[in-house]
Amino acid sequence: MTTVTDREVLRDALGLLRDREQVAERLLESSAKHSFDPDKELDWEAPVEDGKWFWPPELVSLYDTPMWRKMSEDQRMDLARHEAASLASLGIWFEIILMQLLVRHIYDKAVTSQHVRYALTEIADECRHSMMFAKMIQKGGAPSYPVPRFYHNLARILKTVSTTPGSFAATLLGEEILDYMQRLTFPDERVQTLVRGVTRIHVVEEARHVRYAREELRRQMVTAPRWEQHFTRVSCGEAARVFSTCFVNPEVYTNVGLDRREAVAQVKASGHRAEVMQSGAKRLTDFLDDIGVLQGVGRRLWVSSGLLAR
Repeated sequence: MTTVTDREVLRDALGLLRDREQVAERLLESSAKHSFDPDKELDWEAPVEDGKWFWPPELVSLYDTPMWRKMSEDQRMDLARHEAASLASLGIWFEIILMQLLVRHIYDKAVTSQHVRYALTEIADECRHSMMFAKMIQKGGAPSYPVPRFYHNLARILKTVSTTPGSFAATLLGEEILDYMQRLTFPDERVQTLVRGVTRIHVVEEARHVRYAREELRRQMVTAPRWEQHFTRVSCGEAARVFSTCFVNPEVYTNVGLDRREAVAQVKASGHRAEVMQSGAKRLTDFLDDIGVLQGVGRRLWVSSGLLAR
């Protein structure tokens, strides 16, 4: 016999599913109107523009440090070019992880649902983004910068043991901080036209991905068992620590003729850099705090990552 409590649980579950389908349907409509083919939208044959940056100087890791003030303008611009390649490499790594997490998420879901259909649409977006970032790296002439082998392998573990809410929390971590920086980049006329085009496409399409992940994470943190909520807080905090550590590959400093150890030390001591990273994470940390993710050990890990102020 179905009790009142059972009926309430069933009603709430059906309501969450209806809400999930409605969100997915709206995102699919947006995808149909505002999706881009980077191969056709961007002029990949245009020459690199003299005197233009590959990344806004204020977003370069060493900006406003003693080392930055001693660098020539050409060296600063070269560092920006290498950091743009490093961030694009990080973006590809994270998007490959995200695609795997999305496939896992929909594996047991109804294949005809709008929710699954949108997930597949997002995976297609991420495939295009990864190829676009790779082409941008090649166009800039800097090398690709893989994350250190330790973190590359640690991510294998994190994505294997990740809970569903943990997967969406990690998704937002990878998307929202880069999105903040890209929103500052694509309108900046000091920046290479190609880079501005790449960031514009990414910002428009990632806005849908962020909405999808936020709505699902909010639902999951309401319905997940207590142990899963706790595990999500810890895994999300550890992901934040890994992400901030890997954000810029230190090899970029060596490749532009700087003392790598001193450069890393100055970045860590930079108040400007801390402000940029925390500003980039603020919309996300406010949201995670609101839905109960930033608690206990997880919150302490976020603070240690430098993405959240004490």
